[in-house]
Amino acid sequence: MSSRVKGVESVQSSVINSLKVAARSAGMSVLLLLGGSLTAVHAQQDGITLNGTLTQGSLIRGQVAPDAIVTLDGETLALNSEGKFVFGFPRDASLSHTLNVELPDGTTLVRDITLTKREYNIQRIDGLDSKMVTPPKAVLERIRQDNVNVSIARSKVTDADALFTRFEWPAKGPITGVYGSQRVLNGVPKWPHFGVDVGGPTGAPVTAPVEGTVTLAEDLYYSGNTLILDHGMGVFSTFLHLDSITVKVGDTVAQGEQIGTIGATGRATGPHLDWRINLGKMRLDPQTVVSGTPE
Repeated sequence: MSSRVKGVESVQSSVINSLKVAARSAGMSVLLLLGGSLTAVHAQQDGITLNGTLTQGSLIRGQVAPDAIVTLDGETLALNSEGKFVFGFPRDASLSHTLNVELPDGTTLVRDITLTKREYNIQRIDGLDSKMVTPPKAVLERIRQDNVNVSIARSKVTDADALFTRFEWPAKGPITGVYGSQRVLNGVPKWPHFGVDVGGPTGAPVTAPVEGTVTLAEDLYYSGNTLILDHGMGVFSTFLHLDSITVKVGDTVAQGEQIGTIGATGRATGPHLDWRINLGKMRLDPQTVVSGTPE
């Protein structure tokens, strides 16, 4: 290793340590963007625990005294019986937020949250046939019903707290697509990509990243064989383009249990798993709840 590389690593290590100390003193987590990776810092102060990466698209998990009142930017957050709560920041969230915690003894704690702004990959593709940009009218009703079914599958909020377990990658392989990227087809901006893609051969196993209950398992126009798992407190995983689904609605599956296989169903150009995380209707980045790589 060259002396220059060692010097860069030394500077990075110093910066990381300094930011961790600052995070602990502020009672917050921070996001470090070094070499394209996300580093989450777990922090606790004054009876408040927060765990997550402070960036656009992130899911944050927290815990306080069970009888506390927690608000984010003036909106009250739901707590379960153990004082656990969850919140998130969408793809284009503003960078400044305020978390307030009113403890049972009347003490009020205020945390100012500053997010790291993310840069997303935008691809512009022109000269495409119109049918590749806009779906034919014959399938519009099916797409509408698919959207209704997905919305219903993500509508239930329970006190289950499996989402507080460390998530594992649901498939093995290279990352071929990331959260937040977007295509502009023939000048028309399409929906951003709200998941992380893991490449793999058709038939490769897909497993539950954490315990969950199946709320949807069906073939949808865009995403093909699609499975949704409820992890509790409004947090859901969605798995798209599956070749097969090996569980059914109502099943509760353990972390690591097989739920299907990688495929290329729906509007997919090749076999891969598209894994997504939702907090209610908010689309978040799965890579903010899982560490390492799927390889």
